[in-house]
Amino acid sequence: MKFNRSFIALVLAAALAGCSVIPEQVTREEVSQRVRDDQLRIYSDQEAIVAPIGFDEALARALKYNLDYRLKMMESAVSLSLAEVSRYDTLPSVLASAGYARRNNDAGSTSYDVVTGQDLWGGNPTSSQERRRRMAGIEFSWSVLDFGVGYYRARQQADQFLISEERRKRVMQTIVEDVRSAYWRAVGAQRLMPQTETLMGRARTALDRSREAERMGLLPPREALNYQRQLLDAIGLLAARRQELEYAKRELAALMNVTPGTDFTLREEAEPVLMGVPANVIELEELALYNRPELREEDYRRRITAAEARKQMLSVLPNLSLNAGAQYDSNRYLYNSNWLESTLRASFNLMRLAALPSINKSSEAQAQLDDARRMALSMAILTQVRVAIERYRLSLNELDVARESSVVDQRLLSFSRAALSSRAESDLDLVRAEVRALNSDYQRHLAYAHAQAAFGRIYNSIGLDVLPDDYERLSVAEVATLVASHLRQIENTTFPALLAPEAQALPGMRLAIVTTGGDNAPEAGQRLDAAVRQALERNQFKLDNAPDTDLTLQLALELAPATDGARKVRAVWTLLRRSDSVEVGAQDYRSTLPANVSASALAAFAEAATVAHLATFREWLRSSPKP
Repeated sequence: MKFNRSFIALVLAAALAGCSVIPEQVTREEVSQRVRDDQLRIYSDQEAIVAPIGFDEALARALKYNLDYRLKMMESAVSLSLAEVSRYDTLPSVLASAGYARRNNDAGSTSYDVVTGQDLWGGNPTSSQERRRRMAGIEFSWSVLDFGVGYYRARQQADQFLISEERRKRVMQTIVEDVRSAYWRAVGAQRLMPQTETLMGRARTALDRSREAERMGLLPPREALNYQRQLLDAIGLLAARRQELEYAKRELAALMNVTPGTDFTLREEAEPVLMGVPANVIELEELALYNRPELREEDYRRRITAAEARKQMLSVLPNLSLNAGAQYDSNRYLYNSNWLESTLRASFNLMRLAALPSINKSSEAQAQLDDARRMALSMAILTQVRVAIERYRLSLNELDVARESSVVDQRLLSFSRAALSSRAESDLDLVRAEVRALNSDYQRHLAYAHAQAAFGRIYNSIGLDVLPDDYERLSVAEVATLVASHLRQIENTTFPALLAPEAQALPGMRLAIVTTGGDNAPEAGQRLDAAVRQALERNQFKLDNAPDTDLTLQLALELAPATDGARKVRAVWTLLRRSDSVEVGAQDYRSTLPANVSASALAAFAEAATVAHLATFREWLRSSPKP
């Protein structure tokens, strides 16, 4: 009874220990430690930002360090591991066992005659089992049904891995679209930020001066209030545009998983020329139906459904099982302590036959559901492709309008500067013109970013791959190079109809300025050059002073003699090709300036003449005949 009491005490102790478990909240120290560990792990193992970031590097950093993409990669790795594990379900089962048995008394027994009911051997108990014994064995078992179920389960798990890969590709494509949109908005904000800060201060000063002029009676109240209203509206719009573009840099930092507080700049580079609207819509739709990860996922789901139907059918079929094993028992009363045993069994669950019609019906219904879901998704994808193309068309129109508006406002600003130099206009009007021109410039950058995002949606709707596999171990610079070459190759292959002449990058050109007439014309040369260069570069013209540059854009300013307190000014633009001395085009621009023309007034006139002929310059560069 001592053994029984000990056993009962052990059982009671285990039961009481199980009942003693109570809910415990996570402590503040544990939460703090978890926060510190997560912050270290989120931004660990990243290359430091040591130079301005270009688009390709931004995309490379997002693909390497974005946490959403990392999550999809881990899910894909887990699915692959599960697929590898599920392959072992098709193997036979081999079970090795060993054990020890003990009891506190003998396992004695008696026998009786079943006919007479009399006890045999005088009713004395006998035993053929020791109180302590060791056992060991190894058993092999194999079932046809288990093999079939394991085989189809392994195929389903392999398809689940392929589904996770398609989801990873989808996240990658979405990241590319988001980076494309955020990057170009952030570039616009960075370019205009210094000018904005300066102009916002001048605008506030202009408001104060306008209010002071109203109080002193220098401006009529109605005129002063109208000016203040217009300037406040322009300042509000400027602040909204700046905020919208500035937010893009924070969004880009999040996409690249940049450590909070890290200051970085974006590379100042010319805006890539946007392609035209795709004309091969039918081909792009077919490409989308072939490439989209969502449809590939549905293909794998259909295979999973088919495998599930076959698994259900296996349960209806007869089963054949085989068992074989070697056993050992240390019981000395046994005649044979070692022995081999085997079993071959066939079984058939007749009741499962009744479920056969339901299994067939369920499989057919599931297959029809998969087909209906895939068809609905295909229709949605076709719609996305057409909508993306139409949005791109509208965004290009919006960009054209924004560019024209920016040119008009730049010309108005040039006239305001020239009028200020001639004392024909007040400094308040100049500030208003500068704010309006900067707003137009913001709008143009924003329209360009929207156009880039719209093209990214076309790219995304078609389901084009961003990168080949096996790039995770490469450096950021290597991934950026791979991204650039792969994207260019894919785009040139997919959008051959978009490579129209207007989509080609404009060649670089030298700038030459010649001034004749006027008393202070020679002293104005430096300001003229700066004003013209700024106008051209602001509108994406490439100025190249390399010795081998073939094209030269020449500006000849001709100042007529002063008559009646004014003088006529003529600007003659000429595009020359040095290699064969061909004049590609010529155009002039005329105006009237005060007799005592200042260097600032002459620079404002040259800027106005430049902005007025931007479209002409582009046409010259595109249509320039090759030597």
